[in-house]
Amino acid sequence: MSDTGSPDESDADTTQTPSVIVVGGGPAGLSAALFTAKNGLETTVFDTDGTWMHKAHLFNYLGIGSVGGSEFMATARQQVDDFGVDCRQDEPVTAVSETEDGFAIETDEGEYDADYVVLATGANRDLADELGCAFTDEETVDVGVNMETSIDGVYATGAMVRPEEWQAAIAVGDGAAAALNILSSVKGEYYHDFDVPADAERVFGELIAE
Repeated sequence: MSDTGSPDESDADTTQTPSVIVVGGGPAGLSAALFTAKNGLETTVFDTDGTWMHKAHLFNYLGIGSVGGSEFMATARQQVDDFGVDCRQDEPVTAVSETEDGFAIETDEGEYDADYVVLATGANRDLADELGCAFTDEETVDVGVNMETSIDGVYATGAMVRPEEWQAAIAVGDGAAAALNILSSVKGEYYHDFDVPADAERVFGELIAE
């Protein structure tokens, strides 16, 4: 966990920035990372690039007429990079465990701490099982509408929580729901990530698309 400051500039010198680790770099994981990093949380994504998107072509993603899956992922990765997400490519997570003040994430490279964990590993539910998350009768990870599992601070998304509905648009929504719940928890009130044109240049500067 970081001591670099709070997403609220008024108390940036006195509190720690909450940290989020996302396990999985497909649409769900990158969506969660985009929302949390964009709103000031320290965010790390562990990605082995095993997403099914590389086998897909999207004609059913609202707002996009036609795009190849790999092209979609390249744009998504650029977005999270622009907002300062620490993307650790080809560093598989081998274990996730609870600690006294959060979670420990292990890889062959080392151990990392986090206040929140978003699991976005597709149909592979091993980490959720090892962590002790509750499962449904359909053998998917049991979550609420905010994508939080039975363990406070741990979220599961996409194919982990759905037996059949494996769609990029649904996965992106799952990631966003998880991130907004994390942000609401951090801020102590319901949080809505809603930008308007008048704020865009002031807040995001050169990140605005021309």
